[in-house]
Order: sequence, then structure tokens, then C-alpha cells
Amino acid sequence: MIQRPTTICIFGVVDAIKDLVQDCNFDCNDSGIALQAMDNSHVALVSMMLKSESFSPFRCDRNIALGINLTSLTKVLRCAQNEDILTLKAEDAPDVVNLVFESAEADRLSEYDIKLMDIDQEHLGIPETEYAANITMPAAEFQRICRDLMALSESVAIECTKEGVKFTCAGDIGSGSVSLRPHQNVDKPSQNVEIDLSEPVSLTFSLKYLVNFCKASGLSDSVKLCLSNEVPLLVEYGLANNSYLRFYLAPKIGDDENQ
Repeated sequence: MIQRPTTICIFGVVDAIKDLVQDCNFDCNDSGIALQAMDNSHVALVSMMLKSESFSPFRCDRNIALGINLTSLTKVLRCAQNEDILTLKAEDAPDVVNLVFESAEADRLSEYDIKLMDIDQEHLGIPETEYAANITMPAAEFQRICRDLMALSESVAIECTKEGVKFTCAGDIGSGSVSLRPHQNVDKPSQNVEIDLSEPVSLTFSLKYLVNFCKASGLSDSVKLCLSNEVPLLVEYGLANNSYLRFYLAPKIGDDENQ
């Protein structure tokens, strides 16, 4: 099995999820590489799909699960330069995954092996959901809002109406809110705020988790938030070639402090 993306793409994905999930299976087949895992508290779920078109070349002769500790993988990926080409290799019944970093000028080659783990991980079926509110906004703006509000509170209420989306928090030292109205930026489409709404929604979520999700902001100019009452929030970062990194977060109910 061989894949060759630039190292910075893989590192960005792993770095974005390693604080939520420690060990997980990378499920490889002829469609690409998928990952699905829940955090220890079973409040958040991570789902990633890197399509085979994102790699050149890509070969996977049979379905295989590579159980990897993400902290170990991060340490090895940090040995590479940003523009290095990464080749991943695993044998038919592997006990290690082999990573080769090749410089853009092909004058430097680094090679590492990571021991694989036998991870018994339940694959959850994520149902297709018609969300009441779909919000697309700049990823950097969402990150800034979550970080700013976390200075005041552990939770944020996200309210979406036809007027726009409002992020509100209240804590021991004070309260705050940020409102965004839909708008189009012809010169910079990545700055657009778009809202597709079928009915108003208002839900409360843990800011600790949202700030964690925002570590993926460097992977995409925009982020999509999908909300419906009484179902988990979907936070989606689109990647190249229809690949994606998705986070699901259960809403807080009443005085739920377990998040």
C-alpha cells in the first residue's frame, strides 16, 4: 500500500485530532483512508476521509486497518519538513507502518517505522441527517469567536435565525456575545457567511471541545456548522478532492457539566 501526499496535510489532520483521540484505526481501502473515533468521555466523535484522489500514486490491494498511537505518529511527522513528500507503506499483515520523507529536490530521504497496535474499535454508523441550520463561515473567524468566549465561560449557546447566527456565553466574570449576519464577499469568497435555515435552532455546547476542533482551522479557509435540536452539532472542514475532517459534539442539556 503506497500513498504520497505532502507531509503538511497529514500532519495537520493528525495534529487537529490527537488531543481528542489517543489511539485509533486508519481504515484503508481502494477508496482512500478513513478514520472514526470517539473521545474518552464519549461526548465528541471524529470522522475523517482522505480520498484516494488526494494521493499520487495510491495503491491498496485489500482492506486493512492500521492501529496507530497518534502521539507517536505526531513525533515522527515532526521529523519532516513542510514540503516533504510522504510515502506510507504497510505489508499485507503488518506489525509496523513505514513512513518515508523525501525532500522536494529528492536529495534527502528519511525513513521511520511505527509499531502498530491491535485496537478493538467499534465503527459507528453515522446517520444522514437533514439539519435545520447549515452555517458556512471563515474557519479563522469561528476559531477566534470560540477562543474569545472561552475566556468568560465553559459553554456557548449557538442560536441561528433568519437574521444570522449568534454565539452567547455567560460565566462568573461576565458575559459576551458575537453575532454574524449572512454576507457575500465577491473578492474573497472565503470570507462569506452563508446560512441555510429551515427552522430556528438554539443549542449549548462545551467551548473546550469547540476550541479543540478549531485546531483544524489551518486545513481549510471555511468551516461548516450544522445544527438541529436534540442532535449532535456537526463541524466540518473540507479538504482537497472532496476529502473532509468532521467533528460531532453532543449538546449540553440543562446543568450538564460532564463536558
